[in-house]
Amino acid sequence: MLTRADVNLARREDRLGVVEVPDDRLDRLAELFHPRKLTHATLELAELGTLTPESLRDGSGIAQLRTVDALVEVLRAFDAEGNDPARDVRNLEFDLIVSDLGQVEKRRERVAKDLKKQRTAALLEEAAILERMQGHLEAEQPLRALALSAEEEKQTRGFQFLSQKPILYVLNLSEAEAGAMEGAVQRHGLEAALQAPRTGASAICASLEAELAGLAPAETAEFLAGYGLREPGVARLARAIYRLLGQISFFTAGEDECRAWTVAEGTPAVAAAGAIHTDLSKHFIRAEVIGWEELLQLGSEAAARAQGKLRLEGKDYIVQDGEVMHIRHSG
Repeated sequence: MLTRADVNLARREDRLGVVEVPDDRLDRLAELFHPRKLTHATLELAELGTLTPESLRDGSGIAQLRTVDALVEVLRAFDAEGNDPARDVRNLEFDLIVSDLGQVEKRRERVAKDLKKQRTAALLEEAAILERMQGHLEAEQPLRALALSAEEEKQTRGFQFLSQKPILYVLNLSEAEAGAMEGAVQRHGLEAALQAPRTGASAICASLEAELAGLAPAETAEFLAGYGLREPGVARLARAIYRLLGQISFFTAGEDECRAWTVAEGTPAVAAAGAIHTDLSKHFIRAEVIGWEELLQLGSEAAARAQGKLRLEGKDYIVQDGEVMHIRHSG
């Protein structure tokens, strides 16, 4: 629904879709610059329709799941009889823990054999980390909640443990509840689940999203307003994913193109330049920076420069969400 792809919902299958991230800030910049090209950020969503609790626990058919940056569980929160989103959250968490526990046990056996041949510092460190992980999992706690140092994170990253990945719970609401997205998490009892680190929640109404997919852009706002909504579900979902993964957007804007770029929070200007093009990072001199709202208020980059509002920042400057940047370089 969110990718607006034409799919057969009656058939269980794995699907991969790319969805454009709505961003009103970028759209308003485009209204100022009238660019020849407008490029939003995108999210790649993998739906594993063939995944079952059994295959998750025994490890079969989950290779694609291990490669994603974050997990999203869509929870049925309509037709209330028999539905319990909080129970579904607990069940999935248990299945993820069981899957990781099996992987940890197998790896510990392998490391134990290798230690009999050669007791290296690296193997001893890995054995200690795996022992901690197994104890944590046996206590039915996800690895997201296990405190690891940066070095330990690096050592275990290759295992792609499922319960260690950030997870977003998405409530699929009925049309009757669609106008009350705020507070849905509390109404459906998900507060306890959100106490774990790297865990988030959002809400959509899939039936509304299906109807939106068939509307022209000009009709979208009026349709949403009829339900008391200002934006489609994909916008809320995208913001929730960005928060979960600690990501922000900065913009480049001009007559040729207005474009959103995605980087991690805390990214220095020289690395952000590299997200645009590697040569910009190599030959970085300065970044011209201004907040998107301030730029709109001033009306043009020329006005911003004339009033000294277009700041020059060095390579260590930490890029902020919503800033417009131009890179000065020597290439």
